[in-house]
Amino acid sequence: MECKKQEIIIFGNGKMASLAYMYFLHDSIYNPVAFTVDNNYITESTFHNLPVVPFDNVTDSYSPDNYQMFIAIGYSKLNEIRTKKYSEAKSKGYHLVSYISSTCIAWNDLKIGENCFILENQVIQPNVKIGNNVFLWSGNHIGHDVNIGDNCYIASQVVISGNVDIGENTFIGINAAIRDHISIGSRCIIGAGVVITHKTKDEEVYVVENTKKYPLTSAQFERMMDISSKNS
Repeated sequence: MECKKQEIIIFGNGKMASLAYMYFLHDSIYNPVAFTVDNNYITESTFHNLPVVPFDNVTDSYSPDNYQMFIAIGYSKLNEIRTKKYSEAKSKGYHLVSYISSTCIAWNDLKIGENCFILENQVIQPNVKIGNNVFLWSGNHIGHDVNIGDNCYIASQVVISGNVDIGENTFIGINAAIRDHISIGSRCIIGAGVVITHKTKDEEVYVVENTKKYPLTSAQFERMMDISSKNS
């Protein structure tokens, strides 16, 4: 017999909330029944055909005794906005649920906190600890004995080697790589494509230069390649 899904409220009414709704609805034990946002962000009374209620008095309609919550906010201001709403939801008495994709490959000793969003095709090796309010986008490799602090955001296709500690509220961009046996400080920004091979301090920023534009148009480049191939 199919088990009844647990009912949750999603904080948010934007693209992140819409994504969370789809993942929870189709690939979890949870059933979204409403959305909530701060009153001045309510633009419509419904979202995905579910009611949108003011966060200030969400407990009046959806008691934390009967409903759980998920905070669907991205990495704005180094995850501070999501962190703030996470704390406010906790102070209202809500348990914050986590989503882990059914396609995630993880060992059964994985330790994961509340309000985490772990998307598809992760490879998570043994003895990994993920704190509260951590978002891992799709397709990452998390090596063995990695500790990820609270309120982090890790984008897609990131490789974190074994025995790495990542401080709270850190952002790691797509295709970044972190070598083994180092620590990343709190509130760091590790940009897309960055390779980190040494320990970093708190609040450091690492970015790589954008690929330079070639000094020809695509048509000119094609003609150049045609001429080159004919002369070879």
